[in-house]
Amino acid sequence: MKECLINVQTAVIDMNDSNILELVQNCLDEGLTPIEIIEGGLSKGLEGVGERFDAGEYFLAELIMAGEVVTMATTFLQSMMVPGEIGKKGKVLLATVKGDIHEIGKNILGMVLSASGYEVVDIGANASAELILETLKEQKINMVGLSALLTTTVGGIKEVVELLRQAGMRDQTRIAIGGACCSRQLADEMKVDAFGESAVSAVSIFDGFRESLAVS
Repeated sequence: MKECLINVQTAVIDMNDSNILELVQNCLDEGLTPIEIIEGGLSKGLEGVGERFDAGEYFLAELIMAGEVVTMATTFLQSMMVPGEIGKKGKVLLATVKGDIHEIGKNILGMVLSASGYEVVDIGANASAELILETLKEQKINMVGLSALLTTTVGGIKEVVELLRQAGMRDQTRIAIGGACCSRQLADEMKVDAFGESAVSAVSIFDGFRESLAVS
């Protein structure tokens, strides 16, 4: 891995906002794309922060500070990304499930999906299953990305799936989950369609959703 990406990771883990933009610019100067910097630098740095949180070395304050560093960097990179024709691939609803207030990973995903040609409808954090269902109906959306960082909030995923089933919409809706506490095993348990390990890998997931919906 390039040293410049390691430097970006370290800055995120150390919550260093004083030179994060300079470090990101160094990566750009070395020919890396914004997506590569997000995936190999910022996202990996967030993973390191999450590991320290799980180990009891970091607490909520450190999560917030690291998130602010990543937000600063992604805002800078977003202006340099060549966007696709926004909406040409359809709409995706993004939300962090009820009880969870974390948004950094979801926001990164939204940026990457937008640059890949999706119209992103982001309803924020702590989103109830009822709000998600209402938004899907109103905006005629059939692809959903749910974020959950805390294990105590995974029940919010199950609520969304059940509410869609009760409304007769589950078969026509594709759901992906992501976040620190999510896994392929959890995706199977929650009866959702996919688990995304990263924002970049999630693009192929939603591309696959489009194809499956077109033939279903």
